[in-house]
Amino acid sequence: MLARKLGSLGVFSCAGVSSKHLEKEKSAKSYALFEKRYLLGAVLGSGGFGTVYEGKDRDTGAEVAVKHVEKAKVSDWANLNGHKVPLEVLLLKKVTHVDGVARLIDYYEKSDAFVLVLERPQPAKDLFDYITESGPLQENIAKNFFRQIVQTTIEIHQCGVVHRDMKDENILVDTDSMELKIIDFGSGALLKDSVYTDFDGTRVYSPPEWVKSNRYHARPATVWSLGVLLYDMVCGDIPFEQDEQICKADLVFRDPSVSSEVKDLILKCLSLKPSSRPTLDEVLNHRWLKPMDSLGVDMGNMSLNNISRNSSGVSLDERSIENMSISADSSYGASL
Repeated sequence: MLARKLGSLGVFSCAGVSSKHLEKEKSAKSYALFEKRYLLGAVLGSGGFGTVYEGKDRDTGAEVAVKHVEKAKVSDWANLNGHKVPLEVLLLKKVTHVDGVARLIDYYEKSDAFVLVLERPQPAKDLFDYITESGPLQENIAKNFFRQIVQTTIEIHQCGVVHRDMKDENILVDTDSMELKIIDFGSGALLKDSVYTDFDGTRVYSPPEWVKSNRYHARPATVWSLGVLLYDMVCGDIPFEQDEQICKADLVFRDPSVSSEVKDLILKCLSLKPSSRPTLDEVLNHRWLKPMDSLGVDMGNMSLNNISRNSSGVSLDERSIENMSISADSSYGASL
């Protein structure tokens, strides 16, 4: 149920999310069907985009997460084959085959809300709690985690999606396998090359260009947030709390045991100038993250474009995804 270990790197294919597959979903299922299939449990957490509950499949006993999203609080909507759904549903559908993402199992509609049923790894805790309990991560653990996060982020982008709230609270750690799942696409958007002028993510993970001018581009902003996250992993807390600190990006590494290699990667990700930040592929190929094979051969120079993870051999066809009969539309507003 969890992400694969990243022993081999490759190009992720979103070809499995086809318009033919999505055409079957003309409308969300009624909440009565949800009640027949699932048991609802205690609250796991809540935020600006909804409340998440424990859940259990009545037939299989499988543990799930159930996210309740009030329609009145949804600001961004999408058309899924003619049916209006929260943009988050569309984004989750587009990344449904990304192993490092908690999968959307199903969704249901009430008169005033949508109910999303999501994969729930067990046993697991979010990375915030993991770091709080264990303190700064040993670099071998941080390296394993961060490599998974960067690889999954690349795959998310290949599906035409940007998460926009990549932080420790939105990453689940399977405490048995040490494999990760990214959760909560409530702040996400469709990926584009042009500038964004809206942001609903977490302020202390936001880049200086947003803080200064309320404008940013998705890819360098993502790399900035990953730099904040990596600092959090190896230092035990985030580097910036105030807008002024974000805009100066003066980093202090108080722990002398933090290696020069990981410091270098963090400093590159947290460059004030967006164009000076590395791409995600460059992050993955940084010397601190380069994996070694069993013979000690450096695997870091192997291009992601040279290996395919898709067992069917089908590569990503971006145009087929763009031509799916789905489109984002924020013009509906929040009133329903």
